[in-house]
Amino acid sequence: MNFSLPLLPTISTTFIVLSAITVAIGWGQIRKRKIEAHKKTMVLAALFALTFFVIYLSRTIFIGNTAFGGPDNIKIYYTLFLIFHVFLATTSAVFGIVTLFTGYTNKLKKHRKLGPFTSIIWFFTAITGVAVYLLLYVIYQGGETTSVIKAILGF
Repeated sequence: MNFSLPLLPTISTTFIVLSAITVAIGWGQIRKRKIEAHKKTMVLAALFALTFFVIYLSRTIFIGNTAFGGPDNIKIYYTLFLIFHVFLATTSAVFGIVTLFTGYTNKLKKHRKLGPFTSIIWFFTAITGVAVYLLLYVIYQGGETTSVIKAILGF
């Protein structure tokens, strides 16, 4: 059996997992009133998420997105799941930025309300992101990969 994982998607997915783990650690730290450790951990979580985004965006622009390579009869389910994941990712990114901002500007009443909500959305984003990765590269062989530049400009 010839089994190899694509390098960039594997690395970027690892960063999403690291981000979710550090968010969970940060949540535990704030429950124990370890405020400085919480701040540092949440910045690290944000940096992990940002690293994912930079790798994902660069790969999407220069290499491309990989089409679903699984059976046609489940492609619609994968597509709906992917749309749900993208919605979660976009929502959690916006909430994450706002939550970090409220924490670092000491708007703590708002931060305390947003933090748990944002974290839960982020956990679901990470879980669905790993599922997309598994469906594209592990469970099924990925389909065609076409770069945005090639798709738009034709080269």
